[in-house]
Amino acid sequence: MFIMNAWYIAAWASEIGEKPFARTICNEPLVFFRDKVSGKIAALEDKCCHRAAPLSLGVVVEAGLQCGYHGVVHDCSGRCVHIPGQDKIPARAKVRAYPAVEKNEFIWVWMGNPELADESKIIDYPFNDDHEKWPHHQGFYHIKSNYVLMVDNLMDLTHLGYVHGSTIGGNPQTHVEALMDVHKTETSLSYVRWMLNSIPPPTYVAAVGFKGRVDRWQEFEFAPPSNVLQWSGAVDAGTGARENGNREGGFSLRIFHGLTPETENSCFYFYAPANGYRQDDPTATDDLMKHISTAFMEDLLVCEGQQKRLERFGESDLVDIASDASRIHLRRIINRMEQEDARLRQPAAPRSRVPEVVAQ
Repeated sequence: MFIMNAWYIAAWASEIGEKPFARTICNEPLVFFRDKVSGKIAALEDKCCHRAAPLSLGVVVEAGLQCGYHGVVHDCSGRCVHIPGQDKIPARAKVRAYPAVEKNEFIWVWMGNPELADESKIIDYPFNDDHEKWPHHQGFYHIKSNYVLMVDNLMDLTHLGYVHGSTIGGNPQTHVEALMDVHKTETSLSYVRWMLNSIPPPTYVAAVGFKGRVDRWQEFEFAPPSNVLQWSGAVDAGTGARENGNREGGFSLRIFHGLTPETENSCFYFYAPANGYRQDDPTATDDLMKHISTAFMEDLLVCEGQQKRLERFGESDLVDIASDASRIHLRRIINRMEQEDARLRQPAAPRSRVPEVVAQ
């Protein structure tokens, strides 16, 4: 089941240039292109209204997107505006258009009822636009697992010491014993994990040269249904990171994690590791991207392995442990969203006719 009435990341804005760009989201084949005149992003179903050829095989022209089969052109609204050798265009010559917005280097698309597509509900992430303070690279993986497994992975960090021991993880026991400041509502989940007086992981030492123990934090916010915002870092132990909010002068990174469902068993993962410690050093930003990408490949292997086993065995006999508390809460948020989305997609019940009263 997909939550259709939601904003999803369809692509990095830099991915969409002069040519049509195809991507399947929530099992729906879409094509994205930029209007030749305005540069605005358009999103259409990837199917010509004439003979169902993929519009993504066509070319962008001034009037819209020209099908590569017979030259039929659709504009940004999906309406057919040109048929070679024919002046009259049938009223039903059109394809579905999807609301699409370019913001913070992402292309966002709304898969549900276009009348409900409120742009103000798109996450604000200004750090992607601040290249001076938060230099970063754009990452992308195609993952053969349900998107929720990746959200689970990101919001339960007790796996770090086991899956990422040689990179960003560190000592497993340090993660298990982390102090947790958790904030929950029916529609949100965020937390800060504190690992005080801990040994810094190899990635942190390589980045800023810590000589001793550190006070380390991992701040995560779940932005339903499929995005996670991260701010992680460390400073020398005992310098007031938790008590006084002093997080300056050490290691600091931000990452936007965007998961977009492709099918029930696959998803797209967009991520942007931002360097908040040596911003004037492009090498530091490059190295951070390499370390983070290596760690995320480790997550990818685990989640793809989970997906295969779940397809084979199901999950009815799986058990929950103490560290699953946040995961269980976010699953409840997603389940509530699925139920509300199903309600919104139901056709309106026919109104009962009120008998006409005839005056005597």
